[in-house]
Amino acid sequence: MAQTLPFPKNETPAPLSNVIPLRFNVLPRHREYLSQWLQAGLAMGLCDADIETECLDGRSEAVAHILIWVRENADPAYMIKPRGLRWVLIDHIRDHELGVFPSLELALNTVRPVLPLKSIAAA
Repeated sequence: MAQTLPFPKNETPAPLSNVIPLRFNVLPRHREYLSQWLQAGLAMGLCDADIETECLDGRSEAVAHILIWVRENADPAYMIKPRGLRWVLIDHIRDHELGVFPSLELALNTVRPVLPLKSIAAA
């Protein structure tokens, strides 16, 4: 008969799966592009953008998402967050997914096309 060793009361067992999901996150180059995009878009109604982090499902892993404010509303109008190897654009006011994009630049371009799109890497 197989025996299992009990865990001490202050520790929890490791998850049964050792698969680590591949997920984008906001990198320094994304921050730089976001800053350039926001500056270029001020005349087109963009007000502010912020990068916030959240922990998923009680894990220690933090995932960043971007909130975007526009002139027409005091609440964040858009949210962009990573989902696997894609970026999801969400209408934050109506909580409606607007699209899934291979790059952050393309998601930002959908909100306001204020910077010329070059050949953009997928990340």
